[in-house]
Amino acid sequence: MKKTPDRTSKYRADSLSLIGAVALGTGVMIGAGIFALTGQMAEMTGSLFPLAFLSSALVVSFSAYSYVKLSNAYPSAGGIGMYLEKAYGRTLTTAFHALLMYFSMVIAQSFLARTFGSYTLQLFEIDDNSLLVPILGVGLLLAAFLINLSANSVIEGVASVLGFIKIGGIVLFGVVGVLAADTVEVNFSATDPGASLTGFLGATALGILAFKGFTTITNSGSELKDPHRNLGRAIMISIALCVVIYALVGFAVASNLSLQEIIATRNYSLAAAARPALGKYAVWFTVILAMLATAGGIIASIFAVSRMLAMLTEMKLVPHRHFHMPGSIQKHTLVYTIVLGLLLTAFFDLTRIAALGIIFYLIMDIAIHWGVLRHLRKELGANPVIPITAIVLDMVILGSFLWVKIISDPFVLIVAAAVMAVILIGEFFFLRQRPADDQPEHQHQHGN
Repeated sequence: MKKTPDRTSKYRADSLSLIGAVALGTGVMIGAGIFALTGQMAEMTGSLFPLAFLSSALVVSFSAYSYVKLSNAYPSAGGIGMYLEKAYGRTLTTAFHALLMYFSMVIAQSFLARTFGSYTLQLFEIDDNSLLVPILGVGLLLAAFLINLSANSVIEGVASVLGFIKIGGIVLFGVVGVLAADTVEVNFSATDPGASLTGFLGATALGILAFKGFTTITNSGSELKDPHRNLGRAIMISIALCVVIYALVGFAVASNLSLQEIIATRNYSLAAAARPALGKYAVWFTVILAMLATAGGIIASIFAVSRMLAMLTEMKLVPHRHFHMPGSIQKHTLVYTIVLGLLLTAFFDLTRIAALGIIFYLIMDIAIHWGVLRHLRKELGANPVIPITAIVLDMVILGSFLWVKIISDPFVLIVAAAVMAVILIGEFFFLRQRPADDQPEHQHQHGN
């Protein structure tokens, strides 16, 4: 009896184009950043939130250097999981930080799903506190799951079409929003009473969540055409596109809504900004655009994260059970990813989902830069000043964000600490039980 006829993950070389990789990256970035984070960032830093987006872009620009160097040297479907393995070997350090990245990506999917629900309800003028928000989000995740069972060409095609519609629509929203506003000036003095430098840095942290989707591109290395060249190019193009779009839309929202209105409609601020400027038809346009954008973001994120978990499984860094499911490990990890996303979407609100995601991501990001600096600098030909700068910026931003949450929502920090403790302890015992022949020597000299 054949029990494992098709367990290994099968990746088709040259099945993903540069445009497709950019569409996958921007799909996650734009869906998460513009549609739900604008109001949360305004709540932290007042009308300076457009500048917080630009501040986030500066931090991400330093951060992207390490990923471009790593992706050009080690293109693989494992992406960040493989990069950590190159730096730290198949160790607890690698497993812990790779799972932090995995969970931050699953959290991003839930964030997108609930954003989809919040915007969809604006078509019917239903409050976004309705139970329909998680129900709609769960439905979207299930639809994205079915699409991700398809071939790469289908996934790329859907993500690319949605990506082009989304980028064109959002640029149109930004331009028309600015032109239709009574004034294009943003009142930077209209700060929230609780706003401060710490709040601005905390908003910058949330802005980083809007850019971190570029990391999904790193999981496409085994399938991207000319990956040694195109992975780095796809990352930089995605970030550059989002900088322009975020700045444009941020100023459009700030030009059409007061600070209090932005905060009050923080889960659907683009739809709210469209109403006074252009009326109900503009609201419908914005909501449909948000629905398409978040759907595309989830499809792209699931595509990337399930491949990352499959790579960690094949490296025997995480436990795996088939549960009598047919197909490859990657299909199994797709199911696990969806199930986790469904649970988060059902039980966590947008603000807390975003907070968990940024905490996990920044801790993992610091580990990536330290790995490049400490173990791979000579091999990659990396300039040490840039990873050092990225680490310092990450630590300042993370510290500020944690301080904001200690004051405003300590529960989310308790949840984050508990999840990290479970991952660390669970991986410690799992790796101790791993057979000796599954623990190769720490080495850097081979690519994938």
